[in-house]
Amino acid sequence: MYNRRFFATSLGRAAAASIAAMVAFNIFAMSQQLNSAPAQGSLATAPMVLLA
Repeated sequence: MYNRRFFATSLGRAAAASIAAMVAFNIFAMSQQLNSAPAQGSLATAPMVLLA
């Protein structure tokens, strides 16, 4: 489905732009989280989530 012919269409170009925007937003969000200082005692008060 995702081949050169698909990305040559207007829908394919819109999909590529959407994917690029999502990747850029995720990089921005991760850099904001990595640059912030952790709060004191946040590990003890944060709820723990376990994945099965």
